[in-house]
Amino acid sequence: MIVITTPTGDIGRQILDRVLGSGEAVRVIARHASRLPEHVRTQAEVVEGSHADASTIAKALQDADQLFWLVPPADFQDTEPTRSYYLDFTRAAAREAASRGVRMVHVTSLGYGYNGEAGLLSAALGMDELIESTGVQYRALALPFFMENILRQAQPIIQQGVFSMANTADRPLLTVATQDVAAAAAALLLDTTWTGQARIPLVGPDDLSPDAMAEIISETLGRPVRYEQVPLADFQVRLVQHGASPSLAREWSGMVNAQNNGIYDAEPHDAVCATSFRQWCQNVLKPAVQS
Repeated sequence: MIVITTPTGDIGRQILDRVLGSGEAVRVIARHASRLPEHVRTQAEVVEGSHADASTIAKALQDADQLFWLVPPADFQDTEPTRSYYLDFTRAAAREAASRGVRMVHVTSLGYGYNGEAGLLSAALGMDELIESTGVQYRALALPFFMENILRQAQPIIQQGVFSMANTADRPLLTVATQDVAAAAAALLLDTTWTGQARIPLVGPDDLSPDAMAEIISETLGRPVRYEQVPLADFQVRLVQHGASPSLAREWSGMVNAQNNGIYDAEPHDAVCATSFRQWCQNVLKPAVQS
């Protein structure tokens, strides 16, 4: 029995599609079962509720073998420290999985061993320590910057020929495509042979700065697109103007600051994922912009 959280999320739904076709028994945890696609409700058992809730996770892990774990983003206006949010959300599941002998495959940040505060990424790394402390068998998929983050800027790319972030324009920023994350997670969930605790960095084959990304986007779309670096202080202010709580905006800023200071280089990694940024732009970004 394979249990999957966030079945409608960017990564969760891709994992679910891969696992449903395997013939293995699948159970999903969803806040609202009615929002699941019909084929999921037909082929998978559904446990309705939040996967942060102890009773929900206990029900979902009954007779289970594997658990895919992903903490959803905190509410944009949440004032709770993100580290507390991640730990509170995960604690019951990690303990329940450990007590039942359920193996976990979970999503976290690349950067284990980084010395310094890293905002949202520190919260994810703190979650890893909690999971490890329970003794549960796990594989932590340690991820850098998602290529899909660029999709949020489709409109300024179309209308102004620009995308902007607070990441340093000429510093390489490691990336990964969610399809590669889903493929790796699904393979681990279907593999009954692994044991113990381990981290698996998943990194794409490129070593591109945002400026270099803009060049590839321009070539792919056949129109000029440039990168605009936003000062961290302005980035933080913009987040608040768009509805983020000041505390969450500080943690987002701390994450980007850590990326600019090389957090992803703190953890040894190889380029193990197949999807290049150019391929992702051709297959994902270009259709999104054209539609």
